[in-house]
Amino acid sequence: MMEEEELEFVEELEAVLQLTPEVQLAIEQVFPSQDPLDRADFNAVEYINTLFPTEQSLANIDEVVNKIRLKIRRLDDNIRTVVRGQTNVGQDGRQVKEITRDIKQLDHAKRHLTTSITTLNHLHMLAGGVDSLEAMTRRRQYGEVANLLQGVMNVLEHFHKYMGIPQIRQLSERVKAAQTELGQQILADFEEAFPSQGTKRPGGPSNVLRDACLVANILDPRIKQEIIKKFIKQHLSEYLVLFQENQDVAWLDKIDRRYAWIKRQLVDYEEKYGRMFPREWCMAERIAVEFCHVTRTELAKIMRTRAKEIEVKLLLFAIQRTTNFEGFLAKRFSGCTLTDGTLKKLESPPPSTNPFLEDEPTPEMEELATEKGDLDQPKKPKAPDNPFHGIVSKCFEPHLYVYIESQDKNLGELIDRFVADFKAQGPPKPNTDEGGAVLPSCADLFVYYKKCMVQCSQLSTGEPMIALTTIFQKYLREYAWKILSGNLPKTTTSSGGLTISSLLKEKEGSEVAKFTLEELCLICSILSTAEYCLATTQQLEEKLKEKVDVSLIERINLTGEMDTFSTVISSSIQLLVQDLDAACDPALTAMSKMQWQNVEHVGDQSPYVTSVILHIKQNVPIIRDNLASTRKYFTQFCIKFANSFIPKFITHLFKCKPISMVGAEQLLLDTHSLKMVLLDLPSIGSQVVRKAPASYTKIVVKGMTRAEMILKVVMAPHEPLVVFVDNYIKLLTDCNTETFQKILDMKGLKRSEQSSMLELLRQRLPTPPSGAESSSSLSLTAPTPEQESSRIRKLEKLIKKRL
Repeated sequence: MMEEEELEFVEELEAVLQLTPEVQLAIEQVFPSQDPLDRADFNAVEYINTLFPTEQSLANIDEVVNKIRLKIRRLDDNIRTVVRGQTNVGQDGRQVKEITRDIKQLDHAKRHLTTSITTLNHLHMLAGGVDSLEAMTRRRQYGEVANLLQGVMNVLEHFHKYMGIPQIRQLSERVKAAQTELGQQILADFEEAFPSQGTKRPGGPSNVLRDACLVANILDPRIKQEIIKKFIKQHLSEYLVLFQENQDVAWLDKIDRRYAWIKRQLVDYEEKYGRMFPREWCMAERIAVEFCHVTRTELAKIMRTRAKEIEVKLLLFAIQRTTNFEGFLAKRFSGCTLTDGTLKKLESPPPSTNPFLEDEPTPEMEELATEKGDLDQPKKPKAPDNPFHGIVSKCFEPHLYVYIESQDKNLGELIDRFVADFKAQGPPKPNTDEGGAVLPSCADLFVYYKKCMVQCSQLSTGEPMIALTTIFQKYLREYAWKILSGNLPKTTTSSGGLTISSLLKEKEGSEVAKFTLEELCLICSILSTAEYCLATTQQLEEKLKEKVDVSLIERINLTGEMDTFSTVISSSIQLLVQDLDAACDPALTAMSKMQWQNVEHVGDQSPYVTSVILHIKQNVPIIRDNLASTRKYFTQFCIKFANSFIPKFITHLFKCKPISMVGAEQLLLDTHSLKMVLLDLPSIGSQVVRKAPASYTKIVVKGMTRAEMILKVVMAPHEPLVVFVDNYIKLLTDCNTETFQKILDMKGLKRSEQSSMLELLRQRLPTPPSGAESSSSLSLTAPTPEQESSRIRKLEKLIKKRL
């Protein structure tokens, strides 16, 4: 039991004494030892085997045990000594503090002594500097003053916390007084060198004034501003006299002289005063900027006074010369002296993918236009990063109404010229290769629009751009009305003299269509032009929104004008449909007047079908070739014609009564022939066969299938009645009593027979799901015999009255 407890104690002790590899390595480095007892991987069994390798060695076991006990005792003594030493550390720390207290006192004394010596040196420098500064100021030694003053002010900063000391405060006040005196003295020197009144002093710049500028850099900024203001004012005094409002050279036609004068002055300044003022003052730029402000004010004043004398060419000339001068300033100066409120720096517009403004004029083209005296030609917009853009030309903005009125007049004359040219030259010649081309006047109009927009965007991107947009809208509408809608051929009704025999004997080449080949080409050309105008107007709206100020974008809206061109397109398509529709009308009339009950045998297609096909083959290829560039509108034409022709064909079909069985079979054959022709309508007469659009095919199949079903019902025997009625309901899904009665009329049945069949139909028809539909179906029921007789009597009375 004791042995087990000892083993547990040893295991616990080993667990406590287990050290990490890092700690063990550190111990071995600090206390290197070859003793096996100091090793981390100490093994008691191996150690004992080392001490007693043989049985004979066990004889001196007592001696070995005594040595180990002695070693344990010495180790205990060492541990005890270390522990006692730790208890004395606190007492030793207090002794150290007492020793270092005196050292700290000495260290503080040293630091304070050093600070005092430095302060005394600064005080000596300040006192001597102030004396020297006052003396140099009296002697106007500005070169030495500039260096000394900066040093004195730097030294004075060290004494801010000592301003409560009278002597320090006195020195500070003397420095301020010296600065004030220097400022007044330098201003007086500049006033003497450049008097406000009279001519400039012949001596001009001097080294004294150059050094004075260096001193002014250190003094209150107001001194520097006052020097700059007086010098510029004196430098521009001659300009104000030469270009007074009452002088002949002050008017816009001689605006070049203003800019030539300032250019000479800038050259003169660089030669005489370029080295006098520090480079960072940017005096040449300041002179130019002040000149621009003065010029803008003077020009605005004189233009208000003589507003009635401003003509558009004179205004554009002045603007062109002014923007050229602003471009010159941008090349010469950086614009660093411009304040934030002076100008609104332009933002770079995003790169445009809009083709509306492609191929804008190049500088070479501008120069050529200027040489030719064409002042109405727009100039290339200034680079958007020009900080001087508008610094003078802003004054022209209130008078841009002159430019807008001029563009209004020019565009009015342009539209009138388009109208006159169209009357003189007539419609475009029919040409299948070039037919349906956009009218050249349309391109001319938008090219002029582009020039106006670019030019106006140079002058202003504010309200004048909105005014110009209004002018654009006005003449887009006028172009649509006068050039496009106004030149669409007018429909005429001249078919009253046609006889049934002539309709039936219609031969190829007969003139039934209302529009000639030239008129058809004109309609297609107007349609293509309207489509071009629609697309280009949308691009114009986008470009105007890019040019105008952001706050005004919402006011630009050309939707109304785009709707106008859409209306022209719809009218053109409707005219083409009406023309072909009207050409087919006589043939349909002939169909309804034929004696179908007398047809004895089914032959080839009837003459009226040949006539319809003839007109389709005459018109459709011309229209398709002329609308080759606008395929979607040709598809619209086909769809609208199908929607117009098929219901009309069915209406005339109902007028074919009575019909024999053979006659119904002939009509069914004719209907199928027309159906095939209509399905082939989009590519009829074309060498390239294209599949008709699905939307068109669906309309033709649905409409002509209905016509075929009507004829199949007519062909069916009417007895037994139930089978006939069910067959009608099955073949015509949209069946109603009115259609049923028309079919009965086509079969030539008497009224008495029709009544029982109508009653049977009402019984066999499915019940409508709602009351509204039932009421509508009741309204379509056939009239009673009494109502029918009443209607006949009314018709007889109406005929007698007319006769």
